[in-house]
Amino acid sequence: MKELLLIAVGAALVNNVVLSQFLGLCPFLGVSKNVKTAAGMGGAVVFVITISSLVTSIIYNGILVSLHLEYLQTMVFILVIAALVQFVELFMKKSMPPLHKTMGIYLPLITTNCAVLGAALTNVSKNYGILQSVVNGVGISVGFTIAIVMLAGIRERIKYNDIPDSFKGSPIILVTAGLMAIAFFGFAGLI
Repeated sequence: MKELLLIAVGAALVNNVVLSQFLGLCPFLGVSKNVKTAAGMGGAVVFVITISSLVTSIIYNGILVSLHLEYLQTMVFILVIAALVQFVELFMKKSMPPLHKTMGIYLPLITTNCAVLGAALTNVSKNYGILQSVVNGVGISVGFTIAIVMLAGIRERIKYNDIPDSFKGSPIILVTAGLMAIAFFGFAGLI
């Protein structure tokens, strides 16, 4: 149990996929304009990374390793992730149309989100079993959600501040993300 807690906390805070590993920056910067949309994207990423961690771990350990086809891992992982994202998109389109419309192109881009593929490849590289892979996937996705919701909250407040013209728009967002990354490095001694 202690090992699983360390994996989850390490993935969410210490090795935050966005702020420490710099994976998944496209949706992090693109969907973080308001908290509601960011939370919706975070929820979709939690579902996709958690389920893909489970499925890719089962496929890798059960099929690819036993058949000595480990070299196919990236292709298989991308196919699994693409199928899961299609499922999430269809579900959101039917049950949450306003949120689906707000996310726009960023929802299908979860397929190519390197954070999702990074989670699956991290599980393989660290030789995690199925349970460890799922816990790592949950930790990674919760860390992504924390980062994107925090940035969205900061961006909502930045709109009302007096910012020099040279920093308006993308520059202030990148500076903010950089400061968040520095702050998350404070968790490095946690584990």
